[in-house]
Amino acid sequence: MLHFALLAALQGAMPQATVPAAGPEPRVYDGRAGHLAVSIPRHDTAIVVDGVLDEAVWSNAALLTGFSRFMPIDGIPAEDSTEVRVWYGPTAIHFGIRAREPHGDVHATLADRDRIFSDDYILLFLGTFNDSRQSFVFGVNPLGVQGDGVLVERGTLVGGGFQGGSTQGRESPDLSPDYVYQSKGRLVDGGYEVEVRIPFKSLRYQGNPEQTWQLHVVRQIQHSGFEDSWAPAQRASASFLGQAGTLTGLRNLARGLTLDFTPELTGRVDGARNGAGRWDYDRSGPELGGTVRWGISNNLSLNGTANPDFSQVESDVSQIQFDPRDALFFPEKRPFFLDGLELFQTPFNLVYTRRIVQPVGAVKLAGQALGTNLGIISAVDEQVASATGDHHPVNNVLRVQKDVGGRSRLGLTYTDRIDGDNWNRVGAVDGRIGIGRSNLTFQAGLSKTKEFGTELSGPIWLARLSQSGKRFAFRYTFSGIDPEFRTRSGFISRGGDVNLSFTNILNIQGKPGALVETFNPDITLNGTWTYDRFMDGKGVRDPKLHINLNAGLRGGWQLGASLLLEYFNYDPRIYTGYALEVPGPGGIGLDTVPFTGGNQRIPNRDYVISFSTPSWQGFSANAFLLAGQDENFFEWASAEIIFADVGVQFRPTDKMRVEGRYRQNDYKRRSDHTLVGRQRIPRVKVEYQLARPLFIRLVGEYNTYEQDALRDNGRTEAPILIFNGGVGDYVRTTAFSDNAFRGDVLVSFTPVPGTVFFAGYGSTLTEQESFKLSGFRRQSDGFFLKGSYLFRVGG
Repeated sequence: MLHFALLAALQGAMPQATVPAAGPEPRVYDGRAGHLAVSIPRHDTAIVVDGVLDEAVWSNAALLTGFSRFMPIDGIPAEDSTEVRVWYGPTAIHFGIRAREPHGDVHATLADRDRIFSDDYILLFLGTFNDSRQSFVFGVNPLGVQGDGVLVERGTLVGGGFQGGSTQGRESPDLSPDYVYQSKGRLVDGGYEVEVRIPFKSLRYQGNPEQTWQLHVVRQIQHSGFEDSWAPAQRASASFLGQAGTLTGLRNLARGLTLDFTPELTGRVDGARNGAGRWDYDRSGPELGGTVRWGISNNLSLNGTANPDFSQVESDVSQIQFDPRDALFFPEKRPFFLDGLELFQTPFNLVYTRRIVQPVGAVKLAGQALGTNLGIISAVDEQVASATGDHHPVNNVLRVQKDVGGRSRLGLTYTDRIDGDNWNRVGAVDGRIGIGRSNLTFQAGLSKTKEFGTELSGPIWLARLSQSGKRFAFRYTFSGIDPEFRTRSGFISRGGDVNLSFTNILNIQGKPGALVETFNPDITLNGTWTYDRFMDGKGVRDPKLHINLNAGLRGGWQLGASLLLEYFNYDPRIYTGYALEVPGPGGIGLDTVPFTGGNQRIPNRDYVISFSTPSWQGFSANAFLLAGQDENFFEWASAEIIFADVGVQFRPTDKMRVEGRYRQNDYKRRSDHTLVGRQRIPRVKVEYQLARPLFIRLVGEYNTYEQDALRDNGRTEAPILIFNGGVGDYVRTTAFSDNAFRGDVLVSFTPVPGTVFFAGYGSTLTEQESFKLSGFRRQSDGFFLKGSYLFRVGG
């Protein structure tokens, strides 16, 4: 079976030449002329999706033309001609794309799913609920390789800061969900052609007998850095989706029974050293699990899973923690939770499904009912997720959202987690109100928690006002998290603070063809209070002034520079386990006294430069460098800091990608320029796409961390002690380093989402000295196999 699927994929990737069949001229919808209401024709016929628009039905499809430039400068005619033909049948909607490219090379590679964004590509935004708030996103590169997801607008179009741009134009879609649809493409003289078929089974949509859907078509041209749009959208608008065209007259859509069953079989062998120092392997599996998805209606689905395998096929990318008060966020990658994930998103991230570690079973209801967006998750977790290891935690999530008016929405969130006698409950309301070009986003909530006999309760609140404009944009945010607020089902990066931020941005556009196409200076004023200090009316703890300059150059170059002026006041919450070792009374012996950091206020002055290149045919790169005077959290003293993040991507052939990234963070004491802490993370990933559904991936990451013995730098210079719970006493810090290399190899065959075969091996090794690349000692390794097959009732 795999042999035939692979053969079909190889054949589908080969270009074919043909002459389109003659037929009557279709009705033309010119975007620049404002012809955005498309009366989409229906044809009860079936065709082969082969990337060749030669069937007679294409001559009778609606024809979308007249594209406009959208980024970096909107409102002018597109340089390259793009035509999109669209029609629908009883069970699917079809798009035929002809993209002409007389000005440069077409960028096209054979890539894995969602890896098309260094190529030329087309994005189809289908707003099946016609609400200007949410949209399915279906992307294809010139060879028909897919990249899909969902876009839910949240009023965060205003850019600025390190990300650049006064108005981003549109929010980035979430590429986590994978939908089943068919696409094939081919290169032709002067451009490319792509054919796309999207089954109604893969969509959620209204239940009306006759429907109107919103449609945006966006084309990215990599050699110029331009993005074109069929609907002549403006980047300064408060809503990208609200400027879409429409597909009218959709009738009698035959979705049929939507029932997907995905059984899966997994097995793994994990290796580690036993107590005697010998290498042992622990085999688990084979284990059988599965997931069922039932489309209750056009817009509501019920998913259930039992004994699922939620192992990752690639390790999470290592991150550098700048501030010990901030938790690190890792994105969800597990298919069961990704379906409908957009329905659970809130201004504060109160639903974070990675809190469900390894469920024994789970159910999820997601979609629309009675005109209301609804999401429900209930899961029973394995004992490994229990705080005591003795119980199966039960997790429940309820998320409800209701559209109000043309652009506004109200929402309700409730979560609870029960772990034996411990429990956590969170309730919150939120909303987004559209006012002209402005968006007001708010959320307020309360948590109640009982953990090991102690009960806690605390509120959270957030208000954000943002506005996009042709010349001026702003974003003002005011938020607070009570120190006793807890969420065991969500993710809060840092609690116990109040934050007030004002960002004002200018948008200066150059003339078409100018060297500098956009220039966006902005100023951010930010103040952070400890929550209790704010409630007591005391002054700001950490004031910050950031001045940012961002520019977009002809051809797709992006440049940025920033000046950061900050003050950080001593925060005792970080140092509850710290003490100092000082001479005893009369200089006799040693004594342990609390660490106060001298209650010192640390001034910061940092400089930032950044750039990203265009996405050339075989190469692209980006870099971010921050250097200056910053806080040394290790010892609460001033430090000289360097943070660098550099990435490159090579595409030597249309099947091979090599990605390299290097991160480094250095802290040196300003008093004597000695190193107090350093982390360096080089990472290389090599992918070879044997065929469209089949690739092999190699990942190597070296994570080295070194830290000096800590002292009360700049004050008493006394040694710092840190409380060790294992020995029940304070222990003097010593210099150490941790040098680990992680290597992974993966073979993946994924003809359609849900039908997969993975085979992989990963190993972690350590060495005494960093980057010696000798004397490695293996710490752990593992082999895994996973296979699943999507059974879709009705095809």
